[in-house]
Amino acid sequence: MLSKTKTIEAVQTMGDLFPDAHCELNHRNAFELLIATILSAQATDVGVNKVTPKLFERFPTPARLAAASEEEVIECIQSLGLYRNKAKNIRLCAQQLMERFDGEVPCTREELVSLAGVGRKTANVVMSVAFNIPAFAVDTHVERISKRLQICRQKDTVLEVEETLCRKIPKELWSRAHHWMIFFGRYHCIARKPKCHECPLLEMCAFGQREV
Repeated sequence: MLSKTKTIEAVQTMGDLFPDAHCELNHRNAFELLIATILSAQATDVGVNKVTPKLFERFPTPARLAAASEEEVIECIQSLGLYRNKAKNIRLCAQQLMERFDGEVPCTREELVSLAGVGRKTANVVMSVAFNIPAFAVDTHVERISKRLQICRQKDTVLEVEETLCRKIPKELWSRAHHWMIFFGRYHCIARKPKCHECPLLEMCAFGQREV
C-alpha cells in the first residue's frame, strides 16, 4: 500500500502533468452541473456535452424541466445510453427541486443524494465544483488509478476508495486532486493502454513495472 506521504507526492505529480485539470462537463450554474452529472452515468463527458446545449436551451430552469414531458426530454438526450431512465430521473429531480428546495440546488450531501438519479459520486461532484465544498468524487478513473498505484486495496469498494483517499490526502487538496486523478486516468494512465513507459510515477507503481 502506498503511504500517505507517497500518495500526496503521486497526486501532486499528476497535478504537475495536468495543472489545468477541471470539470469537463459544460455548465453555467449548479442546476446545469447537477443535471449533466446525472446524465454522465455510463456515458462520456463528450457525449453529455453534445446533448446538454439543446436540453438547457429548451429547459433552462428546474421549473421548465419539471413541467416538460418525458418524450420532450428524451428528444434532447436520446443519443445517450439509458436515455429513458435518465429522462425520467432528471424530470423527477427537477420536480423535487421545485417541491422541496424552492428551485435551488442544495449543497449538502444528505440533501443531494435524496434527489432522483443522484448518488454519492454525483453529490460529491456538485458539492466540490458548484459550491467549493471539499469532497472527493470517485469515478472509474479515480478508482482505477487508486488501485493501480496501490493507494487502496484492489478489493475496496468505491466508498472505501473514497475514504482512503480522504484519509491520505489533505482536505484542502481533495477537489483539485480529484480533477488531477481524473485527467491522469483519462489521458495518461488509461484503462487499456496506459503510458507506463513515459510515466513519472513508474518507480512507485507496481502495476506499471509489470507492464514495461
